[in-house]
Amino acid sequence: MSIAGRLLQILLTTALLSFVFFMLIGLMPGDPIDLAIAGDPRLSAEDAARLRALYGLDRPLVERYLAWAGGVLEGRFGYSRLFAQPVADLLWPALRSTLLLVGLALLIAAGAGVAFGVAAALKQGLAGPIGLIALLAQAVPGFWLGILLIMIFAVTLGWLPAGGMAEEGEAAWRFLVLPVATLAFAQLAAYTRHAAAAMADALRAPWIRTARARGASEARIAWQHAFPNAAVPVITLIGLDAGALVSGAVITEALFARPGMGKLIYDAVMGNDSNLALLALLVVAVVTMLGSLAADLAQRALDPRLR
Repeated sequence: MSIAGRLLQILLTTALLSFVFFMLIGLMPGDPIDLAIAGDPRLSAEDAARLRALYGLDRPLVERYLAWAGGVLEGRFGYSRLFAQPVADLLWPALRSTLLLVGLALLIAAGAGVAFGVAAALKQGLAGPIGLIALLAQAVPGFWLGILLIMIFAVTLGWLPAGGMAEEGEAAWRFLVLPVATLAFAQLAAYTRHAAAAMADALRAPWIRTARARGASEARIAWQHAFPNAAVPVITLIGLDAGALVSGAVITEALFARPGMGKLIYDAVMGNDSNLALLALLVVAVVTMLGSLAADLAQRALDPRLR
């Protein structure tokens, strides 16, 4: 499928997901007016009816969805009931913070995992120690590792801040080291194992024997012949992890007090902020689909058979 076709597919999928999310959230018990009544007993039933009519909550769900979708297409994203701010003002800083955190973690995890996996496939003597590192990375819970890093580097040594965001005049990288290390170590095992298995399969391919017969060096065989084929499943994993981590970094963001998409979605769902939750979930879905598209394009660039 062409890039235009994939973009059209993403657009249609986003529209379908928006309808499904809107219906599911709309069918949940309670609405903002019910919460307002619970918070202010002086509101009468007549007041509640007027408020529902004012905000369109007395109309059928499909009609409400069409009105909401029309506003989104016009650039009107509405307000967050929980934070009393425009939704767009909340989404962009949270998305930017999470993309920075997730991007750095993926870069480190994928780079180190591919290096370990290739080394384990090329040199059998390293397979045992590298496998032990991957097993350790898979077994250690992320929240426990984050707490351990805070205790060592923030509390005991005092080298890095325990969490939060950098203020004006402070080095932003110091606030990223611990959460990035926590996320990257948690993903290291998957990349190491995928890279090792893919590289081992590529080295057993017929064209590798042909390259050796022609006198190619082992370094050239590994990086020019085997690695481009071994990188295809790793790139697929990166594309899938990009979307999953954007919404799933809530534990790390909460542990290090970083405002991001994971914590924003959690707060919106728990606070019954339907408008913010709906748009945040759609943003995560779009990022996931764009990550998958980028992974497909990278695979086609590496493997001519996929073009």
